[in-house]
Amino acid sequence: MERVRVRASATSANLGAGFDVLGLALDEPYDVIEVEPAERLEIRIVGKGAGSIPLDPEKNTAGLVAKAMGRDVLITIHSNIRPSGGLGSSAAPAAGTAFAINELFSLGYTREGLVPIAAKGEVAAAGVAHADNVGPCIMGGLTIVCGDHAKSVAMPDVSVVAILPDIEVSTKAARELLPACVPLREMVLNVGKACMLVAGASSKDPAMIGRSLMGSFNEKYRSPLIKGYEDVRAGALSQGAYGVAISGSGPTMIALCPGERSKHVEKAMIGQFGKHGISCESFITRVGQGVQII
Repeated sequence: MERVRVRASATSANLGAGFDVLGLALDEPYDVIEVEPAERLEIRIVGKGAGSIPLDPEKNTAGLVAKAMGRDVLITIHSNIRPSGGLGSSAAPAAGTAFAINELFSLGYTREGLVPIAAKGEVAAAGVAHADNVGPCIMGGLTIVCGDHAKSVAMPDVSVVAILPDIEVSTKAARELLPACVPLREMVLNVGKACMLVAGASSKDPAMIGRSLMGSFNEKYRSPLIKGYEDVRAGALSQGAYGVAISGSGPTMIALCPGERSKHVEKAMIGQFGKHGISCESFITRVGQGVQII
């Protein structure tokens, strides 16, 4: 095999209470990752990330994954996921590269086995290895990660409305806002919400999922980074959203809703950001199936 070309989609990590544990694969947008054998490890980037994503393999998520897998390859990243938006822009190249190298060299890893390898790439973006984005990007659906283990749970048929406000939020800065110790009462509530979210997915109950998205310790400390957060959330709920959460470290906010309400929810969220003088990008998508060869 001379080259492998894969589709690696955007993801939404945390989902409120699932900090560093839960992640959701989205169907769109997605990066296209091409990997082919080479004499040395090299990275090329075209698209939205060109000029902002480092080409140095030591500072690039895809480069760290290739090094971890011990392969000299040329990685071409067709970048379509907005960098620093909270939609797994750093995870998609890492996950796509891990999957493509596995296929290209017939290494025999399962999708679950690729998750901890791809997580090593996140050191380049966040300073730590974490799998709540690369997990769903590889496995699809709602993914639960715990150490080196990952499990995907099918989601009910919901629309995902993503609003990307014109606000800068650094992943590292957002992580630094979180306290080193969380009060016992907050921890218990957070664990309960995360469990109920997974239960809602397993029982195909979108209303239960929506209730579980909100009120987590993660969003308590991070929401001040997003001007208008409370109004945007209220606007989405008023138009029939099941629930609203910050996607990853932000600033993107996502709402899960019935398909027939998605346009109304999108309009309400954009309108509320507009009242705070903030312009937005937006898109409506569905739950994704994980990285695929194309």
